[in-house]
Amino acid sequence: MLLVDPGLYIGTAADLNDRQALADASVTHILSVDSADPAPLLPADGGFRRKWVNVLDEATSDLLSHMDDCFLFIQEAVDGGKAAIVHCQAGRSRSATIVTAYLMKRYQLSFSEAYNRLKSVKQDVQVNSGFEEQLLLYETMHCAVDTCSPLYKQYRLTKLTEKYPEMQQVPRELFAIDPAHSSSTEVSYRCRKCRRTLFRGSSILTHPVGEGASAFAHKKFSNLSGDVQCTSYFIEPVQWMEQALLGVMDGQLLCPKCSSKLGSFSWCGDQCSCGRWVTPAFQLHRNKVDEIRQLHIQK
Repeated sequence: MLLVDPGLYIGTAADLNDRQALADASVTHILSVDSADPAPLLPADGGFRRKWVNVLDEATSDLLSHMDDCFLFIQEAVDGGKAAIVHCQAGRSRSATIVTAYLMKRYQLSFSEAYNRLKSVKQDVQVNSGFEEQLLLYETMHCAVDTCSPLYKQYRLTKLTEKYPEMQQVPRELFAIDPAHSSSTEVSYRCRKCRRTLFRGSSILTHPVGEGASAFAHKKFSNLSGDVQCTSYFIEPVQWMEQALLGVMDGQLLCPKCSSKLGSFSWCGDQCSCGRWVTPAFQLHRNKVDEIRQLHIQK
């Protein structure tokens, strides 16, 4: 195992067998980022604080959701004047991802700065492409996993399509609460035809504006203008959509009250009118809904 930062070591699963080295390094916290249960490698009476993040070293695996919790676990050891070791099987990808995230958050470093600092200590680290994308997203979110962030919501939806490619099941917690059955002062959006509330402003998943007409050159449309604009709202799935989404890859989104067509969905993604490709895509056309804001009248 190698010392990366005061109180933080990176290592392999084999390092857990070296009890003397762990003791000499004052390791009290063992963070296992591995698909294999580390328990058989550890003594029952070792007195270690342990955390196991069960993930495969695959680009589709989710480590982003664990980064803040792992930071707190490591920080607990450091604040106590002791040390933590972060390990996977080879100490190259999964453990390197968590250690990089720790350095980013602790010292407010960019991904490249933190990763290069780690590489200066352990030259063979090589996080996979999926973990690198997650670390870049972590940087964009200012090293804090905000589950209410549109960026994180879009990330979770993307991971869902990778985990359940046939969409036979969707975790219920990924559906936003149906605003028609709850009260809120938040901006809401209603069906233009029947006035049924469909979604709230916090459900909108913003995306970078695309390249406009040039993004559709492959379709050879002759009437494309150079204007770049989004004519649809791309949102997180809402509870009233649940039955329409299960078991199918794409389809129409109809108003749950009057059945008028509001838009469409595709788990494989769809292209916004601005040219940006959004995956997965749950889009409601702007000309089918009205934005409703509550007025605050001072007495």
